[in-house]
Amino acid sequence: MSFRRATQEYEAWLGSHIRLLPGDLHLKHQRMKEDVFSFLRATYYRWAAIFPEICPDLQSAPEVLAVGDLHVENFGTWRDAEGRLVWGINDFDEAGWLPSTNDLVRLSSSVILAIQLSHLSLKAPAALKAVLEGYLDGLDAGGRPFVLAHDHHALRVMAFERLREPTQFWGKLDPLRTFRGRPSRRAYKALVRQLPRKDLPHRLVHRIAGLGSLGRQRFVALAEWEGGKIARETKALAPSAAAWAAGDRSPTIHYQEILQTSIRCRDPFVTIKRGWVTRRLSPDCSRIELSDLPRQRDELRLLHAMGWETANVHLGTGGRKALRSAVTRRKKDWLVEAARAMADAVKRDWKEWSGRR
Repeated sequence: MSFRRATQEYEAWLGSHIRLLPGDLHLKHQRMKEDVFSFLRATYYRWAAIFPEICPDLQSAPEVLAVGDLHVENFGTWRDAEGRLVWGINDFDEAGWLPSTNDLVRLSSSVILAIQLSHLSLKAPAALKAVLEGYLDGLDAGGRPFVLAHDHHALRVMAFERLREPTQFWGKLDPLRTFRGRPSRRAYKALVRQLPRKDLPHRLVHRIAGLGSLGRQRFVALAEWEGGKIARETKALAPSAAAWAAGDRSPTIHYQEILQTSIRCRDPFVTIKRGWVTRRLSPDCSRIELSDLPRQRDELRLLHAMGWETANVHLGTGGRKALRSAVTRRKKDWLVEAARAMADAVKRDWKEWSGRR
């Protein structure tokens, strides 16, 4: 199936589950043309369809509740119930039961594309070695969340570098126009329920963010609370694109389940109810893009941590020995070869979509 036809069929399927916003969907299509990394982030549905075909030998790995749409910019920070700053995977919109190799190859393919676009300065073999070593170290340790209060100095430095200018964060939200329409009752209830007081005066805005979820309804409540600004966001949830690719007629949303099973310091503000995921937004509770990181950074340590955090998720539903065996019994360069094959497939689709030769 051509990429364009796959896009049409997937969006029709997605539209049968949730309301899509045509203007935002058009913007997504335009942003998919900008560069191949943005294209990867926006098109997990295509990955879900072609990964079993391009990497058939990797389908025998143990099935786990996986992230699905994992990439190097699907990581961020939040505050746990103790107020500690935590780093880890930021988004589980596409969570589903998949071979454990899916997340490793997708993360590694995103590393290759980021290197090719000069977002990372490493060589691919060394970078993917760090990812795999981090994954195996995480498995061997039985998993451990990344609490930045005391340990993980390199990650802490990178995270706090981004927190130095909170005005930049609010500068993106404050100019958004007040939403004059009427969001669904469930969406509005989810937002109000997260505010410190139900009667707290607030302004409702429609936020355009992300790439994979661009086109879905996403609302933010902005308010002033005890001397400072606060924000709460709610976003429509849908079944994973992997369900579409597999032809699943009764798909399930696994967001809540993967949060509960992963080895994780949970964000107490993340709630899932009646098809909406709601969270707190703040400078220290958001996704981290590579461009947010300081120029001087330990990229090998960062990628090692990403591999470890992937293990934190997989250990929630997979056995440590089986997960380890699934990657160590393969030939030496299996991850590099699979990641390059998938990255090449993504580039072919991107060239078709963007009109490049």
